[in-house]
Amino acid sequence: MSREGLSRRRFIAVAGATGGAAVASQWPFARARTAPPRFVGYPFTLGVASGDPTPDGVVLWTRLAPAPLSPDGGMPAKPYPVQWEVAKDEAFTNVVARGEEIAVPGEAHSVHAEPAGLEPGYEYFYRFKANGEISPTGRTKTAPATAASVAGLAFAFASCQQYEHGYYTAYKHMANEDLDLVIHLGDYIYEYDTNSYQVSGNTNVRGNSNHEIVDLGHYRERHAQYKSDPDLQAAHAAFPWLVTWDDHEVDNNWADDIPEDGLPLEHFARRRRNAFRAYWEHMPLRKATRPVGKDMQLFRRAAYGNLASFHVLDTRQFRSDQACGDGTRAGCDDRNNPARTLTGAQQEQWLYNGLETSPAKWQVIAQQVFMAQRDATNGPGESYSMDGWDGYTVSRDKLLDFIETREIDNPIVITGDVHQNWANDLLADFSNPQSKILGSEFVGTSISTTGDGNDNVNTATMAENPWIKYNNQRRGYVRVQLDQNVCRTDYRTLQYVKRPGSPITTHKSFVVEAGNPGLKDA
Repeated sequence: MSREGLSRRRFIAVAGATGGAAVASQWPFARARTAPPRFVGYPFTLGVASGDPTPDGVVLWTRLAPAPLSPDGGMPAKPYPVQWEVAKDEAFTNVVARGEEIAVPGEAHSVHAEPAGLEPGYEYFYRFKANGEISPTGRTKTAPATAASVAGLAFAFASCQQYEHGYYTAYKHMANEDLDLVIHLGDYIYEYDTNSYQVSGNTNVRGNSNHEIVDLGHYRERHAQYKSDPDLQAAHAAFPWLVTWDDHEVDNNWADDIPEDGLPLEHFARRRRNAFRAYWEHMPLRKATRPVGKDMQLFRRAAYGNLASFHVLDTRQFRSDQACGDGTRAGCDDRNNPARTLTGAQQEQWLYNGLETSPAKWQVIAQQVFMAQRDATNGPGESYSMDGWDGYTVSRDKLLDFIETREIDNPIVITGDVHQNWANDLLADFSNPQSKILGSEFVGTSISTTGDGNDNVNTATMAENPWIKYNNQRRGYVRVQLDQNVCRTDYRTLQYVKRPGSPITTHKSFVVEAGNPGLKDA
């Protein structure tokens, strides 16, 4: 549905949901106070965003940055008050909550406001004010009430948006969808210097700061550059987001405390701290997730009444190092080592507990790397990517065995990372293509990484792995619609990204029926 106005979006369909009205504070939006020192320029150059919706609240984000690509964002090294308000209408005639946050230089003058007392399953509008300036208006939605009977939910997921490789036209189209939620599965930024990440036949169409980012200021600059894109800003302003990282937010193929390329461990620990800090500063994440040293609590859960539970994973921070030197390898026995883990023991148990106790119809596992088995060698012999679940077979086997033995209904896995669209059934035993189907995995292509893409289909890999039902190599995102009977997934693809303005089409659609696992053509 085209957007004619933010206020025309549908509400989440909630039957019988109840909740108290959102509570407004008793002081006006602009309180009398001693004026803080002024700064020069419009402060909301990076837009606004919301995320992590609950039945009674949401995170609201912005960052004061009148000169976003300068080391300090163009801000003096002083704290500044930032007011926020939430309304039921786009004109802000019915304000239901307001407050103030102090944006401090140690957090890049970012703001993470957490209004509470809002109504469940409801559409709201929000904005910020600082230095006499008002931000763009954002739209968000709370989640349904915990016990609500939810009729329908629409969300999109995306990943891999290398700024240099193309334009973010996909987000322009996404902002015009009728969605309740967006999930970003990682590679929100890329850490490379200019021209370090080139794909055969692809040339960069936009430039970055021409250095590989390591220091905190570098990561802040890179995030600001990506956030300056108007199409990305539009998608952030249109919907609440759930975000998680993959590798390029820090360093390609990093694994816990281990970098890709032999950087001394103490140097990588510092780099990881800097990357985590900048990520938190630029995402609509709760204050409770603020990094502590080199650690950050990112795996978490979002519930949408009795319809869907989203289990958001972090498959980087706790994983064992990739087996056999990373890459795609043949004859790597270490990938089957039971001592190796992709998620870490604590997160693994958290996931199992959530899957087993959730009352929702659909269990959506939002994660980063290819889960289904994918043999990359055609014909005799086998080879597998050591960075995905194929490199951590015991972790995958344990999860799939848990789903089967505990009779977890309707698991859906959503995945990014590989810059192509794939659709896979998840089998109890991949060595037997006739074994029981336990769930399905939808793998989304990149927003822009590797450029325009093409219409080639990897038919050899699909023949080698018959549980893989679809492949497409264009750019775009994936739209998912859930109701109590069906999960419908639409692969939305662009013709090009190396110049702006591509139209978008639905290249392929699948349905999964509740209680009847397995992909079916829509």
